[in-house]
Amino acid sequence: MSAPNWEMFEKRATIAEKEIVHLKQQVEWLYRNIMNNTSQIASDINKEEFERLQQENIKLKHRIAILTRTIQAERDKASALSNTFQSNISINNTLYEIFQRAITAAYPDILNPPVIVTTSNNPKFGDYQCNSAMPLAQQLSSPGNKVVPRTVANNIISKLEESPLVDKFEVAGAGFINIYLKRDFGQLVLSNWLKIGEVLPPYVEKKRVIVDFSSPNIAKEMHVGHLRSTIIGDSIAKLLEYLGHDVLRINHIGDWGTQFGMLIAHLQDKFPNYLTVTPAIQDLQIFYKESKIRFDLDEEFKKRAYECVVKLQAFEPDITKAWKMICDVSRQEFEKVYTRLEIKLIERGESFYQKRMEIIVKELESRNLLEEDNGRKVMWGEKHGVGIPLTIVKSDGGFTYDTSDMATIKQRIEEERAEWVIYVTDAGQSLHFQMLESCAKKAGILKSFHRIDHVGFGVVLGEDKKKFKTRSGDTVKLTDLLDEGLKRTLQKLKEKERDKVLSEEELKAAQESVAYGCIKYADLSHNRNHEYVFSFDKMLEDKGNTAVYLLYALTRIRSIARTAKVTKEELQKHAHDTPISLEHEKEWKLTKVLLKFPDIVLDISKDMYLHPLCEFCYEISCAFTEFYDKCYCVEKNQAGEIVKVHMGRLLLTEATAIVLEKCFALLGLKPVERM
Repeated sequence: MSAPNWEMFEKRATIAEKEIVHLKQQVEWLYRNIMNNTSQIASDINKEEFERLQQENIKLKHRIAILTRTIQAERDKASALSNTFQSNISINNTLYEIFQRAITAAYPDILNPPVIVTTSNNPKFGDYQCNSAMPLAQQLSSPGNKVVPRTVANNIISKLEESPLVDKFEVAGAGFINIYLKRDFGQLVLSNWLKIGEVLPPYVEKKRVIVDFSSPNIAKEMHVGHLRSTIIGDSIAKLLEYLGHDVLRINHIGDWGTQFGMLIAHLQDKFPNYLTVTPAIQDLQIFYKESKIRFDLDEEFKKRAYECVVKLQAFEPDITKAWKMICDVSRQEFEKVYTRLEIKLIERGESFYQKRMEIIVKELESRNLLEEDNGRKVMWGEKHGVGIPLTIVKSDGGFTYDTSDMATIKQRIEEERAEWVIYVTDAGQSLHFQMLESCAKKAGILKSFHRIDHVGFGVVLGEDKKKFKTRSGDTVKLTDLLDEGLKRTLQKLKEKERDKVLSEEELKAAQESVAYGCIKYADLSHNRNHEYVFSFDKMLEDKGNTAVYLLYALTRIRSIARTAKVTKEELQKHAHDTPISLEHEKEWKLTKVLLKFPDIVLDISKDMYLHPLCEFCYEISCAFTEFYDKCYCVEKNQAGEIVKVHMGRLLLTEATAIVLEKCFALLGLKPVERM
C-alpha cells in the first residue's frame, strides 16, 4: 500500500480555507450593503435590491458552513488514512516501491529492472536486503565493459528517497544493500494496534470470492480427505474475509446421480412405510454398502434402481421424498463434524444445478463447442488436443461431473457475480480443474479479470506411512477421529495434573481447544501439497511447532498482565500515553517479527499456502521467549510482592498477544484463558 498523499489533502484544505475567507468578505460586504440600504427600505426605495442582498447573504453563509465541514472531513479522512497506513503497512511492498523508483531513476534505460527485496536472516546484514545490484550489473555489462555490482548498489543508494520506515541503507559485500528499520516506525505501528485493540488487515482490492470446500458425498462417511479440504478451505475463507473480500463459502455436496437409484430402491424394500414413518437409518455408510452389494449382484434390483433414477430426475413426489430423507440423514452427520470444528458453510448440492446443466449443454452445442467421440459429446479447452477433454454428455445421454462443473462455474460467474473462485480438493484433481478453467474461457464464461485457483493437497498417511485407515482397512470416520482426539487430550491434561487446578468447565474448554486445535494445526502447518503423517502423539507434544505449545504460549503471555493486575482496558488506555519499550535488542527483535504480519497475510492470499502462517506463529513464540527471558515485565521482591511494573514492556506483551490471537483466528484455533 502506498503512503497517503498528504500534499493533496493539505492543498484541498488550503483552497477551501481561502474560499471561506473570500466568502466571509462577501458576507461582510453584503451586510454593510444591507445596513446602508435600511433607510431606503423605509421609504420603499430599492426594496427589491435589499431582499436580493438578504437572500444572497443566507446563501453565502450556507456555503461557508458547507466548506467548513468539508475542511474538517478532509482532515478527518487524512487522519484516518494515516492511522490505517501506519497500522497495516506492508513493509515488503513499501520497500519494493522505494527501490523500484530508485533503480528506475538510476538506470532509466533498463526496461522492467529486477527489484529483489527480501527479509534478512542475520541482523548483522540489516532487517531487510535489496539484492538487485547483481542481476542489474549482469544486464549492464557488455563484452569489454564489466559493471561491478557494488558500483550499481551505490548508484541505487544515491537515488533512494527518505522513508518513515527506514533508519538507514548501506552497501555491503559484493553489492548487497542492507536496510535497517526505524524503531519509531515499529513503535508507531504497535501503538496503533494497541489503541485499536486489533491488527488491521493490509489493503487489498476487494473482490467477490467463492470458496468451494469440504464437499462430501451423500450416504458416504466424511473421511480424512474431507477433513483436509474442510480445514484448509475454512482457513482460506477466514483469511479472505479478514482482508475484506465478499466471501461465499460453498459446500458442493454430491447429492445427485445413479447411486441414489440404488439407495432409494433399497429404502423402499427395507422401510416400505417410509412415506408415513421416518426410517431409522442408524448408519448410512452400512446402508450404502448394503444397497451397493445388491446393485452389483441382483439384476432385478439394478433394473429397479435405474427406474428410480429416471423417476427422481422427473421429480416424482414419492421418490423425491425418499431422496430428501436420505440427504437429511447425511446432512445431520455432516453437521456434527462442522459444529464441533466451528465450520460455517452454505450447502449447494449437485441437484441445484440440474436445470442449469441442461441449459449449458444446449449453449455449448449451439456454439459448436462439443465434439462427438464414440457416442460421447466432449469439449476441449483453448488448446485442442492438450490434456483430457471434458465429457459433457455420456453415450447414453446422461450428464457427468464435468457437465455439473461447467454449469456450476457458469452459475457462480454469471449469477453470483464471482470474480474469484477457489476449489479446495485433493491434488489428484489438478488436471480436471485446469481443463475446466480452459473450457470455461473458451466458452466465454471466464473473462481475463476472473481468477480461478485450485488449492490441492496431498493424502493423509497413518503412522505406518500408508494411506490413513482403521486397522480393519476401513475409512476412518471423522466423528470417531474427533472423539479420539478428545480422549487423548484429556489424558494428557490429567497427566500434567491440569484437572487439579482447572474447574470442570475450564478443563472441558481446554480439552476441546487442544483436541480440535491440534488436528487443525497439524494439517495447516504442513505444506498442503505434501503428504503428512497423522499422529496424535506428535500433535499433542507441548514442545516445538505444535498447537499445544502455541496455545500454551498465548495463555502464558496473557497471564503476565493478570499477574501485574493490569486489565486489557487499562493497557489500551496506556497505549495512548506510554511508549512501547524497544530499547533492548530482544524487544526490538520481537517487534520486527510482529511487523511481518501484514506481509505474511498478503503472501497467503497470493499462493494459498497456509503453513507460513503457522511458522510465523512459532517464530513469534520463540522471539517472545527470548524477550521474556531477558526483559522483566513485572518485578517482585522476595516476599512475592510486586515492586515495579514495566508498562512499556507490558504493552509489548499485549501487542504480541493481539497478533497471535489474530493468527489463531485465521487458523481456526480457539485459545482459552487458562490451560
